[in-house]
Amino acid sequence: MSKYGNLNDIPCTGASHETGSQDGENISGIPASEKLAKSDLQSVKSYKEKIKSVSRKTGVDPAIIAGIMSRESRAGNYLDCNKWGDNGNAFGLMQVDKRWHTPRGAWNSEEHILQATEILIYMLGAIKKKIPSWPTSHVMKGALSAYNKGPDSVKSFDSTDCRTTGKDYANDVVARAKFYKRNGI
Repeated sequence: MSKYGNLNDIPCTGASHETGSQDGENISGIPASEKLAKSDLQSVKSYKEKIKSVSRKTGVDPAIIAGIMSRESRAGNYLDCNKWGDNGNAFGLMQVDKRWHTPRGAWNSEEHILQATEILIYMLGAIKKKIPSWPTSHVMKGALSAYNKGPDSVKSFDSTDCRTTGKDYANDVVARAKFYKRNGI
């Protein structure tokens, strides 16, 4: 269990059909998220020591960091030659958006992973303040949605992903994170 709760306590439905079809499959839900996570596993493992170091510094479960990394850039495999995504607006493994933040470090550095994780922690605080009655597991899921679309996008637990990319961001990241937890991240 991390400082921010137990990953296994976070309910999730996995990837939408749109997200699940990234690798040419006709699949959705938790099986889709797990298949995508498995496809990214070797790349994610190459960052394991940096992920674990950031986890120790921040208290965020390393599997959640890995889940974001997989979702955002497919662990670096879906970036342009300059290591940007989102039409040149988001940088690195965890896609720090230059419209909101000044990216720090190299695209695959511990400094970059730390900055992105600090953004998630900021979102955790924003969601906890916005909806103080939520249990820790709900706050983390809301923070994951906020990492993608900002804290104003989170209105209720049942609609956590209604405004996120693919309408599945938090559900997909959590499913991928659970896969990574079972596979040693």
